[in-house]
Amino acid sequence: MKKLEGIEERYKELERNLANPDIIAQPNKLKEYAKEHAQLSKIVLKIQEYRTISKNISDTEEMLCMESDEEMKELAQNETQKLKEDFKKTERELNLLLIPKEPYDSKNIIMEIRAGTGGDEACLFAGDLFRMYNRYAERKGWSIEVLDSHATELKGFKEVVFSIQGKDVYQHLKYERGIHRVQRVPLTESGGRIHTSAVSVAILPEAEEVELNINPKDLKIDTFCSSAPGGQHVNKTSSAIRITYLPSGIVAQCQDERSQYKNKIKAMKILRARILEEMRDKQDREIAQKRKSQVGSGDRSEKIRTYNFPQDRITDHRIGLTMRNLMNVLDGSLDPIINALFEAQQKKFSEELIL
Repeated sequence: MKKLEGIEERYKELERNLANPDIIAQPNKLKEYAKEHAQLSKIVLKIQEYRTISKNISDTEEMLCMESDEEMKELAQNETQKLKEDFKKTERELNLLLIPKEPYDSKNIIMEIRAGTGGDEACLFAGDLFRMYNRYAERKGWSIEVLDSHATELKGFKEVVFSIQGKDVYQHLKYERGIHRVQRVPLTESGGRIHTSAVSVAILPEAEEVELNINPKDLKIDTFCSSAPGGQHVNKTSSAIRITYLPSGIVAQCQDERSQYKNKIKAMKILRARILEEMRDKQDREIAQKRKSQVGSGDRSEKIRTYNFPQDRITDHRIGLTMRNLMNVLDGSLDPIINALFEAQQKKFSEELIL
C-alpha cells in the first residue's frame, strides 16, 4: 500500500507544480510534468476505485454481522459476493497499470525489412510486408517516409528502410522484430511446388539528436551514384550517401533522393537509430539475464511468425497463436495479433503481482 500512497503523493505534487507560475514559465519543464501527470491520472483513478470497493466490502460485511433479518442478510451476502468479484477485477486492472512502460513506447520508429533466404520469392514477400505495414499505418493514422530502398524488377525489395511517425508507434510494432517466414507457391515456380522463404524485420526506436552526442570526427561520409533495379544508374551525379560510424562500424546509407543534402539527412536519421539500437540491445541483454517476463521481442534472428498461403494460416510461434484469413492480415489487419502479444506480455508481468 506504500507504493500506492507514493503514487498519490507524486500526483498531488505534480498538480501543485503545474499550477506553479515558476514552472509555467519553463515550457520544457511544464511539458515534462504534464506528461507525467497524464500518465499517473489513470492509475490514481483506479486506486480510488480500488479503495472505494475495498471500503464497501468492509461496510457490507459489517452490516452482515449485525443484521438479523434473513432476507436482508441474503441481500447483503449477494452484494458482498458482487463486490468481491469487482475487487478482483479492479485489482488486476490496477496491477496492469502499475507495470512500468518501456522507455521507447511513445517513440516513432525506423523499420528495416530485408529479404533473406529464398531469392526472388523472399524479395517479393519483403514487398508484401512493406505494404502490410503501410496499410496498418494508414488504419492508425500514422505517416510513413521511405528512407532507403533496393527494389527488384519483380516489384519486390532486397531491402527497404522507412520511418513511421504517429502516436505510440513503437509500443504497437515492437513485437514485429524478427524473422517472418512465408510458405507458398512462388510466381516464378512452374511446377506448383511450395517454397519456404524468410524475411527479417528490424524495429528501431527513432533517436533524437539530443539523445546521442555524435562527434562529426567519428563519421566517414562517402558518396556514390544511386542505382535502380537491375543495377542501372538512375543519375550520373554522386547523390547517394553512405555514412560510417567509426567507433562501432555501424553503416547507414540513402539513395532515394536526388539531392545529396536530403540523402545525408535521411542517412543520419537511420544511423542515429542504429546506434541507439546497439545501445538498447546491450541493455536488453543485461535485463534479460535478470528477467524472465519477455515474450520474445528482442532477438532479430528469432523466427517469430509463419505465413502459410496454401492453408490460409498465420502462426505466431512466440505465443502459439494461429489465425485464418491470411490476406486480411496482409491488408493491414494486424491488431488481433498485436493485441494478443501485448496481453501475453502483460500476463507474464502480472504473474508477480505488484499489490
